[in-house]
Amino acid sequence: MFSLNYVTIADCLPLICQLHRASTLPPADQNTMIGAIVMSRQSRVKFNTSWLDDLYEKVELQCQADKIMPLVTNPGRVMVTTSRLYFQPFNNVERSPVIKVRLKDIVSLMKRRFLLKQIGLEIKCSEHGTSQPHLYLAFKTRDDRDALYDKIMSQPEVNLQMPDQKDMTMKWQNGVISNYDYLMYLNSVADRSFFDLTQYPVMPWVIQDFTSEQLDLENAETFRDLSKPIGALNPERLERMKERYIDMPEPKFLYGSHYSTPGYVLFYLARLVPEYVLCLQNGKFDQPDRMFNSLWEVWQNCLNGAADFKELIPEFFDGNGEYMINSGVCNFGVRQDGRPIGNVDLPPWAKDSRDFIKKMREALECEYVSRHLHEWIDLVFGHKQRGEEAEKADNVFYYLTYEGSIDLDSIKDPNERACMEIQIMEFGQVPKQLLTTPHPARFTSKEHPHERENLQQLITHVQETPSLDTDNVEEETVPQTVDFTHMHKLLTFSKHKDTITDVKLCLKKKMAFSVSQDSLLKLYSLEEQRQLRSVTVANMALSSCIVMPDCKTVICGAWDNNVYFYSVEYGNILDTLHAHDDAVITIYWRNDLLFTASWDSTVKLWQLPCPSADEGFIAAEYFVQLDHDHGVSDLAVDENCDILVSATREGQLYVWDLQKYALKNVFQAHEDVINAIRLDQGCNKIVSCGADSYLRIIDLVSGTEIFVKDIKEVVLCLAMVNNIVILGTSRGWVQVWDMEKVQMLHQFEAHKGAVTCLHMTDDMHLLSGSEDRSVCVWKPSIK
Repeated sequence: MFSLNYVTIADCLPLICQLHRASTLPPADQNTMIGAIVMSRQSRVKFNTSWLDDLYEKVELQCQADKIMPLVTNPGRVMVTTSRLYFQPFNNVERSPVIKVRLKDIVSLMKRRFLLKQIGLEIKCSEHGTSQPHLYLAFKTRDDRDALYDKIMSQPEVNLQMPDQKDMTMKWQNGVISNYDYLMYLNSVADRSFFDLTQYPVMPWVIQDFTSEQLDLENAETFRDLSKPIGALNPERLERMKERYIDMPEPKFLYGSHYSTPGYVLFYLARLVPEYVLCLQNGKFDQPDRMFNSLWEVWQNCLNGAADFKELIPEFFDGNGEYMINSGVCNFGVRQDGRPIGNVDLPPWAKDSRDFIKKMREALECEYVSRHLHEWIDLVFGHKQRGEEAEKADNVFYYLTYEGSIDLDSIKDPNERACMEIQIMEFGQVPKQLLTTPHPARFTSKEHPHERENLQQLITHVQETPSLDTDNVEEETVPQTVDFTHMHKLLTFSKHKDTITDVKLCLKKKMAFSVSQDSLLKLYSLEEQRQLRSVTVANMALSSCIVMPDCKTVICGAWDNNVYFYSVEYGNILDTLHAHDDAVITIYWRNDLLFTASWDSTVKLWQLPCPSADEGFIAAEYFVQLDHDHGVSDLAVDENCDILVSATREGQLYVWDLQKYALKNVFQAHEDVINAIRLDQGCNKIVSCGADSYLRIIDLVSGTEIFVKDIKEVVLCLAMVNNIVILGTSRGWVQVWDMEKVQMLHQFEAHKGAVTCLHMTDDMHLLSGSEDRSVCVWKPSIK
């Protein structure tokens, strides 16, 4: 017999009798009746408004949800007001009868997948000023989750700026964020959370040497092959699995167990959170010899075990390694050799657990891993996660681990549904697929050691200065002291009768050149600050110009299909080249080759050596033609003339191998005409802007779009130096972007009409031409 101190018998006895009656039923009927009892009780529970912090709060939305914690699901009622979010559990398990979150403290709001269904919501708050820095909720339906998310986001006190995935990828490529931080970001957007053991963040084994006295991060043999899943690292084991795979009925799988499950997570963390292990394993610890006892033993089992394919968890790369220390709180038993379970045996190269974590982090961030980490990302988060590419990569797991493999809501039998939920929770879950194309590689320090210079912070004031210093022409690309956030206007020329189409600067002669749709070529003196010459070159608009290295010849492309060669020294047309069957839209010269692009869908290469001092003009000779399906709008060539990228009026990018004069790739980059393209200095990325108002950066090898930004207006031209991209827009503004940090540094109004052309010189002078028929000379601050 017992007595009740806080409630009356009349309140409890009917429910006790109902549960007693349910216990006498068969299992299927029992679960149905208990479910009906719980649903009836929870539907009658209303939010207790006496817990509101402010009587003037307006209730915006109420619904039912479960608070998710490791291995624990606690149902309750959620309420959103104009200033707070409340969670009132249906029981008294929580420390507080109501959890309160101020909306202004929310720093992250992420939609999550829970039990392979899009019903989760993770809320993170600032550490100061809140008793609940983290809350993970799961809702009955996706609509309930989305309604709560939208209601929170619509509140005035909530102002969240969520990082874009492509922005983060580019920051990682450029070394702005570490390998660890990028992997944690990918885990987060792929629905992995520390509060959901079924979807715990997953990290790769990067080290395979657990026996040496010293850890050699310069030796490739130290590292695991990141291009293969754990199950494919041992060829003999993989061959046995492939033989079984061939004879297996659908749905086929190579690996019956996963690389991340609640059991594997707690295998690593048993010493830190033994209570979770007891909860998961019905009140018992695992056999002592099967526990996490040695790094070397675990790695050997992952390589050779018939059903062990587990990866690592973030704790191997961050923290102090306390999860490997037995603090003596629990007795985990004695191994067969008589040794009690103590601390994890570390490899010889680690002095203690802290040193182990430190060296594991160094290995994760080292040169070798940085060069190959994208291969592992492809397997876990990317295009090799599922489908044909997964089969080719030997990366196929049991079908219930994949999102979309089963619809739990369609299962009416409660027993069958409960069985499926248990399988999903215990078998592990593949992360949400983030990429369907190859992930771009990271740019390591060996590829561009001269880059990664930090830039000044944003300064919005633009000053005008009266003089132009051209005495010292720097050979280096970008001095460390260049401040692109502070642009000085040095000169303005306004003599054309129509839109400027191209501008160039010759510092050797201290002259500027411009061509326009008025068919005029104009020459300006920078020293005298005046126009020197105006020449009618053609009967139609001029589209582009280049100045030869000796500054004695200017080459102009025209809409009349011709290319004109003008002598600065003698003031006459040296030659006219009938180059194309439609307008010549752009021209380029490098390494004795002249490149011409046209709306006739071709790019042509001409042999045109730069004449020496004692030689006269040498006419261009046709060399080769590169055909396209659509009219060409721009081109870019690398410094060694190994690669040419051409853009079309239909939004395509063509990548050409200039050693073989063969087409390597075609990418659909924009939905409309591409106005301008540039290659980065390392020849790894293509920067493009189009009439669709988008700025895009595409990985040259894989074609993966690694950055996209809606500029909200048409970008007509661009200039690029290292990681600095300068854009000219249709409303007359110039924008300066740091593509390493993926942020706009500065923007200013350069012209009263659209900025139609830009040119950046080696010593950082910027020329801009405009629809307003003016040419401006700019220079950033150099300190």
